[in-house]
Amino acid sequence: MDSPTSESKVIDSFEMRIAGIESADLEQLHALSVSVGWPLRAEDLQLLREVGRGYVALDEIGRLTGSAMWFPHGDDFATIGMVITSPRLQTNGAGRWLMDHVLSDCRGRDLRLNATRASRRLYHSLGFEPIRTIYQCQGIARRSTDFVTATEQPIVRRLEGEDLAAVIELDAGAFGVSRAALIGKLFAQSIGYGLVRGGRLCAFALCRPFGRGHVIGPVVADTDADAVAVIRQHVSAHENQFLRLDTPVETGTFATFLSQSGLTVFDTVLAMSRRGKCAAVVVPGPNLYGLASHALG
Repeated sequence: MDSPTSESKVIDSFEMRIAGIESADLEQLHALSVSVGWPLRAEDLQLLREVGRGYVALDEIGRLTGSAMWFPHGDDFATIGMVITSPRLQTNGAGRWLMDHVLSDCRGRDLRLNATRASRRLYHSLGFEPIRTIYQCQGIARRSTDFVTATEQPIVRRLEGEDLAAVIELDAGAFGVSRAALIGKLFAQSIGYGLVRGGRLCAFALCRPFGRGHVIGPVVADTDADAVAVIRQHVSAHENQFLRLDTPVETGTFATFLSQSGLTVFDTVLAMSRRGKCAAVVVPGPNLYGLASHALG
């Protein structure tokens, strides 16, 4: 990606210039995310830079005032995230300026993102349409000892390196496109549990350090009961610690288990999409119960 460092724009009497996000100071990027209340660690931001591309806006003295990223999965699809502008510039066109550069890079791709309430009008003006609500569930984890999901006792075991290919395949079926490179990166940084039935991996949940504690995701399963079986291990492992899971599931057994385990709904975002060259082909498969993150989907 060629960074358009020579381009500048006057925004709210400030002359801003744009640069590639890979050149941004990590401490400044972290400070920007904190300024809008996003509890990301520097390590979380570095992971995003390793798997994605994007831009930052800088003022005349080099202060970082905005960012926008995109994360490619194959040649035809990408997710968009880390779209942040300094609070003082949020209504002055900086976000759209950054998004115009991202959309130019992503021309021809199907796109997906998770929009906060403050950003939905911008994304709608850029051609994104709503898909579903995502529930940010978090809190101090506790064991739900009286929760029973089924009479069957599935085999749930720790995932090992040889399980990666099956995890990638399950994730692709649930997400809609293969995210092999991303899942490989997350797998290496996570503890994972999988449900095995008939010698085949049928569900999995990864958990890694993130934000204020740990995040469970992605989570893929066929049923609520299977999803509960694989995340239960992580809830137990992080009892009395801060835990987060972002899910499209609002009601039912899975949502009830989250609530009883201390992971209550803290906030919501709206999943939105924009078509590129063609409509995605939807193939019936497992369900995505937990996102990797808002930025990564």
